[in-house]
Amino acid sequence: VLDSSIGKPAAGVPVQLQQMRSADDPTSGFVTLAEGVTDYDGRCMQLYPEATPGQKREDLIKLQAGGIYKVMFKTKDYFESTGRKCFYPWVEITFEIVNPTEHYHIPLLISPYSYTTYRGS
Repeated sequence: VLDSSIGKPAAGVPVQLQQMRSADDPTSGFVTLAEGVTDYDGRCMQLYPEATPGQKREDLIKLQAGGIYKVMFKTKDYFESTGRKCFYPWVEITFEIVNPTEHYHIPLLISPYSYTTYRGS
């Protein structure tokens, strides 16, 4: 996450990874898979559950082909922590997994009154 209003990474943004309960029923809601907070570089590396010895964190969450997921960024918490108000209290980015073996990177640029995102590489 980049705070484009100051040109620096946004550290301390709470983040959730969620999965839609049923891709066939958009009213089914979402379930939280993992939570974390962005680090000094604006990255959230905690969206994988903690691994036990012999496990890899990335093997614990398997994205499913055709699955609908959402990443929620709690931007109001971040802006309030820096003494600023904002218009968007959170940003939800909903996406569909076509190929679960691909790498998924979702950059987010925020300012108090706007945001933008794209699929990164």
